Amino acid sequence: MRLRYVPLGVAILGLLATVVAVTVSARSFAALQPSNIPAWLHAHVGEGDGQIAAVVLERARALYLKKVAAGAVKNPCYFAMDATRPGDLGNGVLGRRYYIICEASQSFRAISSGHGGGRNLKGNVNFSKGRRCAKNFGNAMDSELTAGGAYMTREAKTSFKGFYRTGAKQDTAFLRTFIQFDGEGEAANARQRVIGGHAAQVLRGMCLRKNPNSSYADHEGMVPFGKLVDYAGGRSNGCTSWSAADATQLIAMVKGNPTTLYIYPESRDIAAAASGHSASSSYWNASCLKEIGTPKFWPRTTLEPIIAQYKKDHPAPPPQALPICKGS
Repeated sequence: MRLRYVPLGVAILGLLATVVAVTVSARSFAALQPSNIPAWLHAHVGEGDGQIAAVVLERARALYLKKVAAGAVKNPCYFAMDATRPGDLGNGVLGRRYYIICEASQSFRAISSGHGGGRNLKGNVNFSKGRRCAKNFGNAMDSELTAGGAYMTREAKTSFKGFYRTGAKQDTAFLRTFIQFDGEGEAANARQRVIGGHAAQVLRGMCLRKNPNSSYADHEGMVPFGKLVDYAGGRSNGCTSWSAADATQLIAMVKGNPTTLYIYPESRDIAAAASGHSASSSYWNASCLKEIGTPKFWPRTTLEPIIAQYKKDHPAPPPQALPICKGS
């Protein structure tokens, strides 16, 4: 066999090229794999209904482990939400895009959750969103938009909203608990925006009834009364809203025992989807992306001046007293 002479410099360069190629290939492969995720949890990774996308899980888990290591969290469970997924699948079926993960007990559960509806400042700018898929995101005050990023659950506040009818001449007090969130980075103004989690229920068609014996009665012996409406399939004012049954469970899990919540997407993910470049660390639900076209992040520095000017040009009418209920 005849040996071919290869200069030493060329050989070294060839070896380096091979090492670099192998390293890049390994990194590319690693970027596609959920890192350090337990095998039982890896079985829930995917983009189907009830599954969690790899990037969402990795970021949610990293946030939780960071807070546990810092001593800020002792809760055995943590939360995540993927706001790129559809919230309404049609025919009364809600998309499961909010995740409850308890690694110690190897428990994973996916439930429905609402997203912020945004607003349409008619004649100025429209950053509203539909029920099914979220197109607009942002962190501006009074925008009613969802802002992705890192959150911590904080104190629980329970408030009386009014009475509603539950049976023949039987009224029940509606007490709704709100879990305050504290955010980081782009979501750092979550407390100022009053962003948190609560049941997707509200009283509509409010009026006043005479009930002087109620502990909730005003100085004239009147209490607010309305119709209880469930909007689990609808939109919120920027908060994370759950069905009444799920809210009861989640609130019990974090009341006095804070944990982390990671909401996807962040502005960097929105920018990647809007540019048409899919980074290895980002993704978007395919059906929603096809439906909304190009998602957009509205930074507070851009949107807050627009909202402030709109308020100035369209002052809110003075508050009106509730009417007296018919038949009272």
